Amino acid sequence: MSCLLYVLLPVLGGYTFTSLYLLKNPHILHKKKRSAFYCTHISHRGGCGERIESTIEAFENAVMQGTEMLEMDCHLTRDEYVVVSHDENLLRQTGQDVNISSLDFQDLPLYKERMEVLFYEGHYSTGTDRKIALLEDVFRKFPELPVSIEIKENNKRLMQKNASMPYSFSMLRGVLVLLLFYTGLLPFVPLGESLLQFYLPRIMNRCVLTMRRSLFKHLAARGIQVHLFVCNEEEDIKAAIEVGATGVMTDYPTLLTTYLCKNKRR
Repeated sequence: MSCLLYVLLPVLGGYTFTSLYLLKNPHILHKKKRSAFYCTHISHRGGCGERIESTIEAFENAVMQGTEMLEMDCHLTRDEYVVVSHDENLLRQTGQDVNISSLDFQDLPLYKERMEVLFYEGHYSTGTDRKIALLEDVFRKFPELPVSIEIKENNKRLMQKNASMPYSFSMLRGVLVLLLFYTGLLPFVPLGESLLQFYLPRIMNRCVLTMRRSLFKHLAARGIQVHLFVCNEEEDIKAAIEVGATGVMTDYPTLLTTYLCKNKRR
């Protein structure tokens, strides 16, 4: 047993030292990714705390407040229009228990006049625009603005169409990154993703031990942007930045703009 330890301890020590060194110096093994955009200010569902979520009006308001990226979710209608909506079933958003995939675009119901902000209990948003938007209209309206799209259908058609398109970690891949990080293997493994979007720890009641500044610093050094959400109070924004986020996602773009300007991060 002592002979085995005599062999294993130096090996384990060498592995640990190498892993920590490469964690801090990822450029030795990996070329830093080049991104066409770098976003600090991201509006979750278009800033759904200030306007009805995922509407053109919400996106316009976020842009007016200086957002650098719009975050949204998409689904296909029965007649194969790509529409912007977080939910496939529209009960929460419209009051009608129907699925987007079962309706043609022209038959989609309007959003409720007043909608609760899911990540800020007891708070509601309103607006004059209640129409479910076409993704195509978003692209036409904001041709120069980066857009983060969560595609609810699990397929790889987009990557086949455009292999150079930046993409974020899936939930499964995110878990894999954590396992690689905690086992010391992450510095040795190539990563194709350009974005990590994850919950701020306080949003998860601090039960998740994934928010490690060294992890985020390592990913950023490899050119992978780290966006934390959903930050709807100043203390959340501050916590996200302190833990190493390169971008902050919020339902309240005006609040985030005010904070970043006040703290001279813009």
